[in-house]
Amino acid sequence: MPAEQRRHVTDLRVLRAMANPVRYRIFSHLMAAGEQTASECAAVVGASASNCSYHLRELERFGLVERVADAAGDGRERPWRTVGTGFSFHPGEDERDDPAARLASTQLIHLGIDDTAALAHAATDAHEALPEDWRDAAALNSYGLRVSPAELAALVAGVDALLRPYIGLTRDDAPADAAPVHVAFQAFRLPGDA
Repeated sequence: MPAEQRRHVTDLRVLRAMANPVRYRIFSHLMAAGEQTASECAAVVGASASNCSYHLRELERFGLVERVADAAGDGRERPWRTVGTGFSFHPGEDERDDPAARLASTQLIHLGIDDTAALAHAATDAHEALPEDWRDAAALNSYGLRVSPAELAALVAGVDALLRPYIGLTRDDAPADAAPVHVAFQAFRLPGDA
């Protein structure tokens, strides 16, 4: 199994760079699909190949992606990959009170929520065209829980531990019928609840 390489990004410049919707979607696509060309990214994110090339170069400039060194092709036909197998994006300790850092972090969180919603809508629209085993395996569940902060932290850690062996970028034992799957796990205290 390839080694897990989780990166914790705290640089405000990188947070701002990731807060671009097209860049965020390209990056998310590379995390899910692995090595992809700008043209392949364009087909998924709804942008031109040249626009994706620009955004890939920007992600490279901030150390988030790299060109696949031993791959053939040039420009739009040369694949890119992320430089890690997992990322977290949060302002550094010394920047948490900086309004610009909080704004960039909040924008990234909203992009993630919007991206997950868009993927869920697209998956729902395409659901009936899937083979029966994929239709039966899919789930869009939500739960109303009553937990303490410690219980919530333990639940989040448990779900993370359960999912981690299946991360596509680190899994080399996937069955032949495996395909990229989006799993989003959001756990938060309900707003306005005292």
